[in-house]
This record gives sequence, C-alpha cells and structure tokens, in this order.
Amino acid sequence: MKEAEDDSKDMADFRSHMTVSTLSGMALGIAGAQYGMPIETCLIAGGLCSVSGMLPDLDSDSGRPLREATTLIAALVPMLMVDRLQRFNLSHEWMVVVAGGVYIFVRFILAEIFRRYTVHRGMWHSLPAAVTVGMVAFLVISCEDFNARLFKTSGVVLGFMSHLILDEIWAIDFRGGKFRFKKSFGTAIKLWGIHPWANYTTYAKLAIVCFLVYEDEALMTHFGFEQQETTRTAMEFISTFLR
Repeated sequence: MKEAEDDSKDMADFRSHMTVSTLSGMALGIAGAQYGMPIETCLIAGGLCSVSGMLPDLDSDSGRPLREATTLIAALVPMLMVDRLQRFNLSHEWMVVVAGGVYIFVRFILAEIFRRYTVHRGMWHSLPAAVTVGMVAFLVISCEDFNARLFKTSGVVLGFMSHLILDEIWAIDFRGGKFRFKKSFGTAIKLWGIHPWANYTTYAKLAIVCFLVYEDEALMTHFGFEQQETTRTAMEFISTFLR
C-alpha cells in the first residue's frame, strides 16, 4: 500500500546518505578492531554498513538508489550465504545455480516489487523495517563465529538507521535563531504510517522473519537450546533434494 510522498527538497540526497553510512561503517570497523574482532570481519561489517545506507531508499521514485542498491545486494548476498550453502553439502555447481537464482530474484523480481508497491517515506522508512532488515541480514550472514555474525549484522542495522536518522535531521531547519520542522519530520523514524494496510503488512513480515530467526540453528545453540527438529529436518530435505 502506498503512503503519501514527501517533497524531495526535505530529504538528504544520495551522496549525503552514502557519506554518512560510510563514515559510520569506518567507525564501526575501527571499534570492532579495538575490541579484538578480526580485521577481515571489521572490513566486511564496515562495508555492509556503507552499502546499507542505501537500503531505505529502495522505495525512492529516483532510479539510482533502487538500481545501485539492488545490484550490490544481488552480488553480496550469495557471497554472504557461502557458509550456509556449504552446510547443506552443496556442490560448487549447485552453489553457482543458487547464487544465480538469488541474483535474478533480487535484481529483477525484488526490485520490481519495490518499484510497484512502495513510495518514498512509506513504511519502508520505519523502525520495524530496520528490525526486519537486521534479522534478514542475520539469516543471510551465516558463519561459525556467532559474535562475528552479530557484528556484521549490526553493520547492516547501523547503515539503515544512519539513513533514517539523517532524514530526520534534514527535516529540521534552523533559521533566524529558531527551529522549524519541515513537513517530512517524523516520516523516517516511525512505528506506523498513515495507511493501516501498510502497517499490517509491515508487522506481518516482521513476525515472519522473527519466527525464522527463532528457528535458526546457530541462535538456538548459542543460547544453550537443543537443535530443533524442524530446522534439522528442513536442512536434510534441502540437502537431499539438491544432491
């Protein structure tokens, strides 16, 4: 469901968002290195933060954010999924097939969904969207080191949030010693929008992703729970089908 669009003059531009998310990624990487994270993990987390600064603008009418973001996501996601694919005991050929399928889905199908069914500053610019993106990143970024996985995920969330925060800062005007709030203020960092159906679908997607994260084997193992039968059965089924 589409929500009311805003005047583009009330929004930070593409370059500003990328600059802020990149600087945030650099700060995150440096902080991670200071706390003992491997340098390669810090570089990946910082890079993900930089790229994620584009994600909220997937709903933009401008072609550049959608085109740039979907191209990068389509290329990055298969690489981040390598560890999970290896755990399915897939051959290299099947990994190439899966990577190609992910690229086509993100670059063409997902991009078309955003182009058709979203408008700028709708519910994709919101806190539940940020949480959803973070949990999707957690599912995609699969690796043996749970702390490294969380650190990389935090890079995605930080990049997404840097975009929303900058949008809100941009919506505050200071002139003549007085603050003036533009009409776009409050449309980026929000819990719900003006259209009920957009809210319902946003929280429904959030609930689905929450369930998938709850079922994640690594999460259960990290917190001392036994591996769940549904997760084990699903993995065995996929491995058998693809071999």
